[in-house]
Amino acid sequence: MNKTLKVENLGQMINYQDGSVVSKILIGKKNGTVTLFSFDEGQVLSEHTAPFDAMVEILDGKALITVSGIEYILEKGDMLIMPADEPHALKAEERFKMLLTMIKS
Repeated sequence: MNKTLKVENLGQMINYQDGSVVSKILIGKKNGTVTLFSFDEGQVLSEHTAPFDAMVEILDGKALITVSGIEYILEKGDMLIMPADEPHALKAEERFKMLLTMIKS
């Protein structure tokens, strides 16, 4: 491998935008994805399902994540695994950034 690697700070790789949800795919492979998100306060990702387990790690701020009707408040440093095929939704209680890792198996 002759490639120069670069150390990055996840929280600095994506900015907040007023009234928006911003996403940036860091790894996009057929076996899975790693995506960085920022949510402005009050922004939501409506209830949906995914066919694969997904891990959310909060990098900054505070999020309300609902999985199968159960609400979880996550803050910086917290993580939650959302099981495949379970309905889930996200709401920014305050601005937050998260890393979403989805492994397709």
